[in-house]
Amino acid sequence: MMKSYVIRRELFRTMLVAATIVAGLGAAGSSFAAEKSLLWVQPMRDHPVHRLMQAGFLAKCKELGYTCEVVGNPSATSYDVAASIPLAEAALSRTQFGAVAVYGPGPEIFPYIGKLGKEGLPVVTWHVLPPEGSVPGLKAATGEDIKAAGANAADAMGEKMGGKGTIALTQGSSNDTENTMAEAFHNEMKAKYPEIKILDTQMEGFEPSAAESKAVGILQANADVTGAFSTTGNGIQTWSGAARKAGREVVIIGMDYIRQNLDIIKAGGAYGIVAQPLYEEGAKTAEIGAALAEGKTVPYMNPLPAKVITAADLDPYYKILDDAGQ
Repeated sequence: MMKSYVIRRELFRTMLVAATIVAGLGAAGSSFAAEKSLLWVQPMRDHPVHRLMQAGFLAKCKELGYTCEVVGNPSATSYDVAASIPLAEAALSRTQFGAVAVYGPGPEIFPYIGKLGKEGLPVVTWHVLPPEGSVPGLKAATGEDIKAAGANAADAMGEKMGGKGTIALTQGSSNDTENTMAEAFHNEMKAKYPEIKILDTQMEGFEPSAAESKAVGILQANADVTGAFSTTGNGIQTWSGAARKAGREVVIIGMDYIRQNLDIIKAGGAYGIVAQPLYEEGAKTAEIGAALAEGKTVPYMNPLPAKVITAADLDPYYKILDDAGQ
């Protein structure tokens, strides 16, 4: 009986040690999974500009050895925060992420960033640079210097127009990013080219045919318009199509080096674009998110340059698109 008791006692001790080891491994595995996983939350997920940002994020994730997931309402035209948050919550319920990247061009998504922060998840945003402390829960931001981008567009357009003429200015919607850029464009043009007139800003929206129709209407109502600046990614397509339909010569500058925009500039349908660092923003977001997931300290502000490019400058941007599979 004593021998049987000793055997049972040793067997129990062995099982207890094994269970402790397994539990420890499970905890370590959970921590490792969290450290090596990042979530990207982006309403209007399928917009071409957003896909280019995501390509940079996913490529950098792979380089860093992270498993990353992209969620957002599956649309190229509808920016829907309410439909995107449940998708993010579903992803968070099945995976322990080390950090979350949340696209926040406007205040409607800020409460969700705050919620994630209260839950202990470090959050980084991109494409906008909210002042530090202005968005509860936000640990870091990366993106272009928006004011500089607007000023660069004004400089390029004012020079091309010879300091005279009338400019139509359109935005995709009223949001922090586009509002700031449009204001910077106005201020720079007024300071450098005061003889150029700028029409009141119009919202072109994100639906291509509706945006083009609105631009045609602006041209028909304003025979003096000789320039157009759009602060949204489809703006070059909007204005080049409108100018063609209206039979007008218009100096057009828009945003974003997506392939359709580069092709339009190459063909002479538009003058230039502000080369927002879209792919680079995604890559930097992954880099910052990985550092936060690993408990590292990162700078809050991480600005990236954005210059105006014209037909002579396109080749490096075609290469970025080729490498990103865009």
